[in-house]
Amino acid sequence: MMAERLPSDPGAVTARKGSWLRTAKAVAWSFFGIRRRADYAKDVEQLNPIHVVIAGIVGAALFVVVLVLLVRWVVSSGVAT
Repeated sequence: MMAERLPSDPGAVTARKGSWLRTAKAVAWSFFGIRRRADYAKDVEQLNPIHVVIAGIVGAALFVVVLVLLVRWVVSSGVAT
């Protein structure tokens, strides 16, 4: 397991100015489980953890909604009978 350095100032972590687009891209790639170590290291340094949590929750909710809509479409089309 890799040891991570914790910042000496916890306020510095939430003061990071990562963009929402970069955060969304990082969360999307993590949903697929593919990420280069260098990109992960950049994300850890630059992204705001609160933004990552919010983007993860939104991404998971969208994933569930898409699955529910897909299942409804398949069932209503008669393919599932």
